[in-house]
Amino acid sequence: MDVPAYVQSHAREFIDDLKQWLAIPSVSADPRHHGDVRRSAGWLAAHLRAVGFPVAEVWDPSPDGLPAVFAEWPAADPRSPKVLVYGHHDVQPAEPLEEWDSPPFEPAERDGLLLGRGASDDKGQVLFHSLGIGAGLAVSRASAPPVTIKLIVEGEEESGSEHFAELLRRERDRLACDVIVISDTGMWAADVPSMCTGMRGLAVAEVTLTGPVRDLHSGSFGGGVPNPLHAMASLLAGLHDEAGRVTLPRFYDRVLPLSAGERELFARLPFDEKEWLAGRRAMERAFGREVLFTKEGGSGPEADLAEILGAPLVFVGVALGSDQIHAPNERVDLSLLLRGAEVSAYLWEELADLT
Repeated sequence: MDVPAYVQSHAREFIDDLKQWLAIPSVSADPRHHGDVRRSAGWLAAHLRAVGFPVAEVWDPSPDGLPAVFAEWPAADPRSPKVLVYGHHDVQPAEPLEEWDSPPFEPAERDGLLLGRGASDDKGQVLFHSLGIGAGLAVSRASAPPVTIKLIVEGEEESGSEHFAELLRRERDRLACDVIVISDTGMWAADVPSMCTGMRGLAVAEVTLTGPVRDLHSGSFGGGVPNPLHAMASLLAGLHDEAGRVTLPRFYDRVLPLSAGERELFARLPFDEKEWLAGRRAMERAFGREVLFTKEGGSGPEADLAEILGAPLVFVGVALGSDQIHAPNERVDLSLLLRGAEVSAYLWEELADLT
């Protein structure tokens, strides 16, 4: 049996497991669901132990934080590379509920799609790794993967990863790795396999505007005394120029320019503005065609992962822009999740071959 055959033969079991996990409303931004975030972490740890991970633990990042899940499956050869997979098991709030075609935490299959909050972001993309690991072991008839596989699946990404950097520093030794695989990104299109090579990131600042200490009548003071709301609007509007570039001095000092190769790859992406508005080889093996490169405008805690653990990042995701992430009727293409499992199965042997 080869990897695709294994994945297809276990697809029903995988989908049923994912539906169980999606039924847990692990909304980290809502204190009413913090107990559900803990249930979600417990579910994942139990699932990973059932898959075969000898270590699967629930970690509390701090007394005030929400739990992450850590798992580890050592390679047979201790000299093999160590790979850390990052994802998150918390989800966005589901409101407005009336805009969902089916209840957000009652996963529904429809025309090859799985609908439910977290189906794409990020439970589906976390779980395909468990299927991929099983496929790789079954095909190779091995009892351990060719690289040491670690997972860190946090429970606060959708509420700002407030305690995640602290957790990474505290557990740096156990999380030590040679490469970090991020499975919280997407592809250009279902028929255009692509890999994210960079994310915009976040910069946080607090600005305080102080106005008059008492109300001023517009008939007497309008126009003469600046309105704090007008000043704030002007400040925000001035952060970007007409071309969308940030206007802050020295903002781009450490930003690398696009290479000729990157520009050539971007130029080959099929782009239709109206439609848009409405470890590469592993993906090529799974999709059977060349993988292109993209960059994304969002960000999670990728910078913390890279800086604290001192390892390079590889983005392996199969989400689509049409998945309605963070919106009502979030869905995922089940065929792409299964392809993601194939990518995962191939990834470990590709990384093992680097030694």
